[in-house]
Amino acid sequence: MKKRSWNTFVYFTSNISNLKPGRERYTTMLNENGEIIDDVVIFRMDENRFWVSTLFVHYLKNWFDQHKGSYHVTYQDITSTLSMYAVQGPKSKDMVNALVKEPVDAMKFFSFAQNEIEGIPVMVNRAGYTGEKLGYEIYCSAENSDLLEEKIRETGKTFHAVEVTEFQIMAWTLPCEAGFMYMRDLRHTNPLEVGLDRGINYEKEFIGKDALLHIRENGASRELIGFTVDEPDVFIRSKHLGGPGEPVIVNGEEIGRVSKLVYSYVLDKNIGYLLVKKGCVKPGDKVLLHGYEAEIHTLPFI
Repeated sequence: MKKRSWNTFVYFTSNISNLKPGRERYTTMLNENGEIIDDVVIFRMDENRFWVSTLFVHYLKNWFDQHKGSYHVTYQDITSTLSMYAVQGPKSKDMVNALVKEPVDAMKFFSFAQNEIEGIPVMVNRAGYTGEKLGYEIYCSAENSDLLEEKIRETGKTFHAVEVTEFQIMAWTLPCEAGFMYMRDLRHTNPLEVGLDRGINYEKEFIGKDALLHIRENGASRELIGFTVDEPDVFIRSKHLGGPGEPVIVNGEEIGRVSKLVYSYVLDKNIGYLLVKKGCVKPGDKVLLHGYEAEIHTLPFI
């Protein structure tokens, strides 16, 4: 792509043009109404080549097609060509150093570099979606995934690493405990409602800017907050599993809906998110969710 093309694209709310090769940035994409349509991590591979990490690649490509205008830019889905393994936690740096050819000690958060594991080319990224303060992602070509997975598993024994393969734990529970969100939590919201406004660069042009400025001027009408339910076995429908989610009832009035409900093995209770009218509740307040008493909780949970 041309050097100036990506810098002037208006897909993202954060500034991408000042990213240096080897660094990455989390940002949101909005529609014309200021609603979040995707949240992505953008890797700057080199001056004119980027990776965009998304769970909705086909939708993302269609959005690019609709808005790239006359700029000369190409993009393709490379998901099937790669495998990624997450090594997370206090001992993650030591474990990764035991695997790779070049030590990762100097890597900053949200930076990545090419490396090697016993002759296998890999890319190591200091980041993760588990909420751990220290963690790394290791990318390799799909054809090397079985071999690399075995090497990671064997090295992990030395560090007493726990292999997590249960989808609900690694994709729902761990991120939720850390206050992270998926697009299912963000759908039909704007960044000001869900606490994702800090990285927005209002000095640049982006799709949905006018609508977002209007919302900022008048104040968001809703907010995403946390809650806990002490009872272990509950039936509370949440938006992240489909549908509108269970109503949130305070003093007999519906003030919002349940966005997510998962079980926290650390807290030994159910936790989740509510999207409610702004200012209706505060931490410590009690609300009813399908007849169960829930307590409003600050984010993150741990």
